[in-house]
Amino acid sequence: MSQGIQDAETLPLNVSVVIPVYRGEETLPALIAEFVPLIAEQHTRTGRSFRISEVLLVWDRGPGRSDAVIRELASTYEWIKPIWLSRNFGQHAATLAGMTSSGGDWIVTLDEDGQHDPGFIPDLIDTAYAHGAQLVYGTPTNPPPHSAIRNLGSKTAKRLFTNVLADSKFAEFSSYRLVLGEIGRSVAAYTGNGVYLDVALSWVVADVTTCPVQARQEGRKAENYNYRRLFSHFGRLVISSGTKPLVFVSWLGIFFVLMGGLVSLYVLFKRFTGAVPVTGWASVFVALMVIGGAILLSLGIVAQYVGAATNMSLGKPLYVVVRDPADTFDPAVERSRDNK
Repeated sequence: MSQGIQDAETLPLNVSVVIPVYRGEETLPALIAEFVPLIAEQHTRTGRSFRISEVLLVWDRGPGRSDAVIRELASTYEWIKPIWLSRNFGQHAATLAGMTSSGGDWIVTLDEDGQHDPGFIPDLIDTAYAHGAQLVYGTPTNPPPHSAIRNLGSKTAKRLFTNVLADSKFAEFSSYRLVLGEIGRSVAAYTGNGVYLDVALSWVVADVTTCPVQARQEGRKAENYNYRRLFSHFGRLVISSGTKPLVFVSWLGIFFVLMGGLVSLYVLFKRFTGAVPVTGWASVFVALMVIGGAILLSLGIVAQYVGAATNMSLGKPLYVVVRDPADTFDPAVERSRDNK
């Protein structure tokens, strides 16, 4: 067992839980009650000790009495830490605000509606250490409790990101996450406005995996995210995913310049050998190829500058410094991964 962030003989892992709260008036009391037994030191299936050291409830200025419920819970449990946002910024911004204020060795994020069962946190921890993963997503083994259309749209968006838009191989994500504390706080510190949280994590996390979990029915009617907001989320995911679409424009410009040059040479050859009977057709065709290729190539060059500016505006870091992985994970896992 690691001797780094966890002293195997004496100290359990400290886990911070971040819950963005928008309309949690009905669901928060029951959800928080599930953390009560996890405050004391617990052990995972593999014997790794941990405890929930704090639960950060980030009030995102939603409607209803969520703020009053948070105050009541904070007065009842000393490990509840309220965080008050000045206005409604959205779930990802609220989650980042909570991660910034966390202090645990690991950070768990989950929804307020009770869909995510805290009882799977030990499994997430075991999965992280079994694979030497800095980030673990809880992947539901049953269909999420939403409509078939919404589930299909959500799955399609996630596949698009993990297989096309992400800079490197990435796992199918969800809002039930376990992330190494120092990485989570670093991401929260540099992520720019409007960036999808999982996109920002994909920039710096080297090892990510998933853990099967059972999704529960939400403790209330799922009405916070209508289709308009879901489409807005998808658009933000694509825009903030990086500059791959701009790179595509650049390669498109280069491709058409080369093709235009080759086709123009062929047309000119035909013109001078008398194979083009229509007067003026060859010159018009060559002009279109040259001008069109020049325009696309220029757009490709502009796209490179836009891409560089986009990376800076998104807050994509040049690097993130973390502790020696051998101080976090078991050395045997590190060696096994290095040998792959």
